[in-house]
Amino acid sequence: MAKTKAKTNAMRILDTEHIHYEVKTYEISDGLIDGISVAEKCGEDPKNVYKTLVTQGHSGEFYVFVLPVASELDLKKAAACVGEKRVEMIHVKDIQKHTGYVRGGCSPIGMKKMYTTVIDASAEELDHIAVSGGKKGMQVILAPDDLVKAAHAQLHAIVK
Repeated sequence: MAKTKAKTNAMRILDTEHIHYEVKTYEISDGLIDGISVAEKCGEDPKNVYKTLVTQGHSGEFYVFVLPVASELDLKKAAACVGEKRVEMIHVKDIQKHTGYVRGGCSPIGMKKMYTTVIDASAEELDHIAVSGGKKGMQVILAPDDLVKAAHAQLHAIVK
């Protein structure tokens, strides 16, 4: 388990689950917090760095999708794998209200509520994956299987 001064909800959950992870921090003062920039700042291949997107389905339920930073969510595939007619991205202003996290620091682990979470199936091919650690400027690196466990997630092909 990683040692850091200020633990986020995501890190506390990983510690509780006895999941090994590494923390990588990066500078955010330049305003570059897009996924490709984060991968570069953390010295990671973009294929290993995943972003967390929050959507709302036709039914009103919320869903979390985790996919490579250079990829685009296929809304039809995403909707189909959670049994919805359609899903739409929630507004940036609503991210914190629903997840407890801010844009750029939204982790799929430790949200305010347990939402159905889907990780793109490409994660199965990786030895490690990086996702937000729960605040801007922080990534947690862990095994894809451990992310599935910690986020109570399913794996499906969800990218275009």
